[in-house]
Amino acid sequence: MTSRRTFLATIPASALALGLGNASAATALSESDPTAVGLGYKADATKVNVKKYPAFVPGQHCANCNLYAGKPTAAAAPCAIFAGKEVKGKGWCVAWVKKA
Repeated sequence: MTSRRTFLATIPASALALGLGNASAATALSESDPTAVGLGYKADATKVNVKKYPAFVPGQHCANCNLYAGKPTAAAAPCAIFAGKEVKGKGWCVAWVKKA
């Protein structure tokens, strides 16, 4: 018979084994993703069409956005806008907000 304490101790390990606690479970965001298209996401901010997106200012990129959930030096990280997806640190979209 398994004790309650032993059972409860196995729950976090089981969650990790299933990937529930794994931050790397996010997939890379594609520029062709419908949400990405709607928000003008580009994986490389230097390729943003400034005529189409006049709010873009050179120097803005995902890594210096308040919605970017990674370190500023990370190549890619989750974004609050694109649930379950990772954006490129050098990317950009119209939801860009200056990091506080």
